[in-house]
Amino acid sequence: MKSLCVIPARGGSKRIPHKNIKDFLGKPLIAYSIEAAINSGVFDEIIVSTDDEAIAKVAREFGAKTPFMRELALSDDYATTSAVIKDACMKMGEEFKCICCLYATAPLLTGEILKQAHTKFMGENPEFLFSACEFSFPIQRAIKLDENGHVSMFYPQHLKTRSQDLERAYHDAGQFYFGRREAWLEDKAIFAPHSRAFVLERNLVCDIDTMDDFEFAKKLYKINYV
Repeated sequence: MKSLCVIPARGGSKRIPHKNIKDFLGKPLIAYSIEAAINSGVFDEIIVSTDDEAIAKVAREFGAKTPFMRELALSDDYATTSAVIKDACMKMGEEFKCICCLYATAPLLTGEILKQAHTKFMGENPEFLFSACEFSFPIQRAIKLDENGHVSMFYPQHLKTRSQDLERAYHDAGQFYFGRREAWLEDKAIFAPHSRAFVLERNLVCDIDTMDDFEFAKKLYKINYV
């Protein structure tokens, strides 16, 4: 089964302009994802789907291919990642049966992690396998504030439940999604019983949406790898 890695990287990031190629400890941010994909040794092809020539140029410099430029309809604020991967599936052809969506904003990811995830995906044969992380606090103890600042619990029945008796909960780590070609093309749900999760340690997960996130990711990278 041939494997394709697709790195979505549009040029229209607003909160952090040109986030995908912004310098991150000496290299463009996207370079870390490309290098992790290369170092994993599991992909027959690694491509970047982008609408931006500057991003495409950087991608090629670090070893990825840019066989097509993404259409504008798939590059605005409303385009979904699934639609972008589906587009890549159709353009790259039927020979690739395992398609991995790897985000350009995953500098804490390593080739070894991708290799282990690929092995799990191929061995268990789910529709999807995605990166996940355990919540640091029991979600059953979550609270909410109304418009007047009044406090209430989402699950008041667990007010006195011991933490060790509460079920563990996980969230999407937002780093990679392995999927079968047919699953992407058929728009199957990723977070469903036919999928599996590859659980990452919390110190390897950081969603980079703001400059505070960007700087925090740098700190995590130094802790883990420097």
